[in-house]
Amino acid sequence: MPTLFDYLETEQATFDEKPFGPLDSAVLSQLSMVDFGDVVAPPPTPSGGVLRRLTSVLLPAASPVRLGDAAHVADRDDKVTGLVPEDIRRCLVAGGASPRFGGLELRYYRSVFDESSHTQFAACTFVWRDAFAYVGFRGTDVSFTGWRENLDMAYRPQVAAQNLARAYLEEVAPYLPRRLHVGGHSKGGNLALYAALTCSDATRGRIEHVWSHDAPGFKRGLFSEEDFAPLDGRIHRTVPQDSIVGMLLDCPVEPHVVSSTAVGIDQHNVFSWEIAGDDFTYRDSLSDVSRAVRDISAEWLAHVGEARMERIADAVWVAVEASGAKDMRDVLAGGAQWFRQLVEASRRLDQESSDIIREALGDLLNVAMRYVGRDALSSIAWMWE
Repeated sequence: MPTLFDYLETEQATFDEKPFGPLDSAVLSQLSMVDFGDVVAPPPTPSGGVLRRLTSVLLPAASPVRLGDAAHVADRDDKVTGLVPEDIRRCLVAGGASPRFGGLELRYYRSVFDESSHTQFAACTFVWRDAFAYVGFRGTDVSFTGWRENLDMAYRPQVAAQNLARAYLEEVAPYLPRRLHVGGHSKGGNLALYAALTCSDATRGRIEHVWSHDAPGFKRGLFSEEDFAPLDGRIHRTVPQDSIVGMLLDCPVEPHVVSSTAVGIDQHNVFSWEIAGDDFTYRDSLSDVSRAVRDISAEWLAHVGEARMERIADAVWVAVEASGAKDMRDVLAGGAQWFRQLVEASRRLDQESSDIIREALGDLLNVAMRYVGRDALSSIAWMWE
């Protein structure tokens, strides 16, 4: 079956000839994983009142660079992040050579990384002439800081990257074409939706679509269905049939379920998603596994509560650091074996941290048994021994 690479490497129509769609957002969500800091200028220095409006007219772009001229950064390993760097590198090279994507201007690259506050954020805007702009937010990189921030989303009302996303959207909007698309993959999709939900009415009114690709939702109670109403019909949420990441936390928007050529967590990679013409290949419903992940995680988080979840996150991260892993690639590459090592590492921690992890896993097992069954979980009983 054809996938996103087939579209990326064969599509000849420009955005003047064919409108922006879900496949285009998926491509740009992956290009948001590239560090363009050496070739793309940051957002202009904020100014107020008449000066800001005048600047937005006279200086609509600060040192814009075409994607085709920026594709050379693919040659540097330190410029591409994420769990599938080779796929993103291929995306960048193909996009730079593409009649559809190569002429996009890159503007206003910003990156913020701070271990002490668990902050990992980056954004870049892709502009097609005076027609539209796509504000792309980066998903989680491979750093422990980025993944710890993901855990923080489960119990904090907001995390730093979400506030940075809203600020970035408001800051760059005056310098962009009126029609806006906002999007991202994984955490990037969460940031895109958060920015669109919390930005000013004036900016929100210019948003044509919010594109969320297999992104986690929000802490329960943070937003109501009424908060989503102003964006009704403009949120396009996609998840693969066995989605795991996209099932975490709360989001009232029904997803479009996409067929994937991969298995399990590897379906999180958008380059495994099947396409048909100018769109993805959609399925009628999520798999049983994906629905179980959604229901189990929701019930477990409700049972744990905010204060205890923070203690669990702290304890888990102490165990991660004690495990010897250098970054999240080590964690995920090890699969179940690495998870066993993590559990073993937790047993060598101080008694309080070890007990917190053990109790949390026990609670998770009890919830999972009601959805999956005891027999299906017997193979991982060693975790609670």
